Amino acid sequence: MSIDLDLLDGGIAVITLNRPDKRNALDAEHYEALSKAWERVRDDDDIRVAVVTGAGDKVFSAGADLKSWIGRKVTMSSLWQTQRGMLLNRGLEIWKPVIAAINGHCLAGGMTLMLATDIRVTADHATFALSEVKRGIIAANGGTQRLPEQLPHAIAMELLLTGDAIDADTAARWGLVNRVVPADKVMETALDLARRIAANAPLAVQAAKELALRGRQQNLMAGLRFEQFVQTILQRTEDAAEGKQAFADKRPPRFTGN
Repeated sequence: MSIDLDLLDGGIAVITLNRPDKRNALDAEHYEALSKAWERVRDDDDIRVAVVTGAGDKVFSAGADLKSWIGRKVTMSSLWQTQRGMLLNRGLEIWKPVIAAINGHCLAGGMTLMLATDIRVTADHATFALSEVKRGIIAANGGTQRLPEQLPHAIAMELLLTGDAIDADTAARWGLVNRVVPADKVMETALDLARRIAANAPLAVQAAKELALRGRQQNLMAGLRFEQFVQTILQRTEDAAEGKQAFADKRPPRFTGN
């Protein structure tokens, strides 16, 4: 039982929540391991795209292992240790694209993790729920913040306040996922998307993601101005020169991230 990180050819990292006997739910030890995996994705220049999935074919993740968390003693000072054990859904800044390969039910903390990813492929049998209110807690680690940002207000509030589940087709209809595929096609589809992204210029890809996400917190004029600065920097990179030459030579570009 672990958090596995495998680096595939082409700069694709696959993170697997590998605790199927616990519905891929995470206790403190596994959250710490997941935090370290996300830090490697952020810091390793050999990684261009990350895919996160769960072990088995039943559950992507049921989120936190409540038996190990509810009633757990914490110090009040820990509330101000905001950078300790950072996670993707808790606010760790990772500008490399992250794809969720949702192999099964995506529940509670599993769904808040999904909400922090960029592209989502789900098995057709998966369900989605932020059920924390049924347990006397809230959908933390971004659930109460990202869901209303990604869905119409009334739909987001229904999910947050009832804790009820929706199926994969409903998730797709509301725009929470990109693809609904048979279970045996989830990783294949996710990795195909990852390869297509990894083939692009990594600096440009990361810049595009950062601009898109930061644009949600600033006005249009500030965002447009930020774009100008970033574009000016990118135009002077080796990858931009390579992209221009490859187009002229009618060949695939060989981007290096420089």
